[in-house]
Amino acid sequence: MRAYRLEWDPAPFTGTIHRLLVMTRDDRLELMPSTFYSMFKPITIPVLFTVFALATVAGIVAADPKRPNVLVIYTDDQGTLDANCYGSDDLITPHFDRLAKTGIRFTQMYSPSAICSASRAGLLTGRFPARAGVPSNVSSQEGVAGMPTGEVTIAEVMRSAGYRTGHIGKWHLGFTPETMPNAQGFESSFGHMGGCIDNYSHFFYWNGPNRHDLWRDGKEVWQDGRYFGDAMVDECQNLISQWKDEPFFIYWAINWPHYPLQGTAKWRQKYSHLPNPRDKYAAFVSSLDERIGLVIDHLEKEGLRDNTIVVLQSDHGHSVEERTFGGGGNCGSYRGAKGCLFEGGIRVPSIISWPAGIPQDQVRDQMAVGCDWFPTLIELTGIEMPDHHLDGASLAAVLKDPNATTPHETFYWQLGNGKNAQWVVRKGDWKLLGNPTDRTDPGSLGKDDKLFLANLSQDPTEATNLATQYPDVVESLSQMQQRYAASITETIQAKAEPSLN
Repeated sequence: MRAYRLEWDPAPFTGTIHRLLVMTRDDRLELMPSTFYSMFKPITIPVLFTVFALATVAGIVAADPKRPNVLVIYTDDQGTLDANCYGSDDLITPHFDRLAKTGIRFTQMYSPSAICSASRAGLLTGRFPARAGVPSNVSSQEGVAGMPTGEVTIAEVMRSAGYRTGHIGKWHLGFTPETMPNAQGFESSFGHMGGCIDNYSHFFYWNGPNRHDLWRDGKEVWQDGRYFGDAMVDECQNLISQWKDEPFFIYWAINWPHYPLQGTAKWRQKYSHLPNPRDKYAAFVSSLDERIGLVIDHLEKEGLRDNTIVVLQSDHGHSVEERTFGGGGNCGSYRGAKGCLFEGGIRVPSIISWPAGIPQDQVRDQMAVGCDWFPTLIELTGIEMPDHHLDGASLAAVLKDPNATTPHETFYWQLGNGKNAQWVVRKGDWKLLGNPTDRTDPGSLGKDDKLFLANLSQDPTEATNLATQYPDVVESLSQMQQRYAASITETIQAKAEPSLN
């Protein structure tokens, strides 16, 4: 993909073109005085319109500052009900609630996967994570590739349409120059490439050797002792101010409330009455909420709030890993957690707010998936939809009309590869799980639960396996799973075939 943008000095009546930007998948090239600039210097405003008209004929796309900005905030390991607007009465989340009040809250939004890398691949490509080449987590080790470079990200599409594009926070989709953010559509990137970091030293610590992991545009940077949450807020605010006269797309993948649970002293004191580990988790959620509020405040200060689409969503359910003290999140009556394809692992809090463009203070109960944000945001921003296959579908009609039907008659999740991969086929209220795992109660599933059938309208808790009662439904959904899996295999094989060009 390639797009062009003319930029000029905005001084009245004396503006001159000073650069032509050529934006491609892998670079942002400035044709400066030795080429384009020297050919046309000086060009005044009357001549500019002639140049612009010729540029349009040649396929050059001018950035339209009236297009809505986009800010996607992707939280990490946040439980299904972990915000006041989702029913938690022991948390303080005024800015989650503020966005819900000025937008639309989904009650049946699903993450693309139940683990970090796969979910992010689904969000950024609009495809099943397995189809995008990321069926599970990718390595946090520098030098190891991640999501295949042939995948087209929403950042690439938006950048090619004239948007400024920024990544802030967690990446976890590859740790080589070709698979890091600047090669995947983001002209600006600040954050960590692995799964998580300590929020003060910025070291990855899952296993040794401990290694520093903080990067700006592909180069390691050191900010020892600086609280990472505050650094991310500063980065968001700076990009917003720098780009306020142009449409922008910012992907803020904030690695909270993912472990390590390092909420600020203010919130740790506030929640000191709660039991362990809810106290630590709650402090981190409110630290997260507070920093989201600072960025929304900055949009308002710059006069951009009304025309900025804000999507706020978790990447999957809460963690019950040892590193997070065994839990802390809240999925209510839903079964499962992070790493599981039961509802507690993939049903997530999700809000979209765009005061100038969609209804406010409304709720949508239609089934939706994180893969849907790719086509939804492309449609809402008026960009031409890419012609390659997407598994997500636009939610624009659902946002407009509370009575619109879900765009998904069926959907498919796959976590891992091979015969032991977890998978789910959803059709209507029926949900068939293959090789299910329940990390909240590992002993609750037996050898007869390799195929687990639930009807979410009858039992949203997925407490009882209905497979033996409805063998015809199991057979139908099993065949559907085989077709989905075959289509993914076909896509992957097609990628692997050598080009004839």
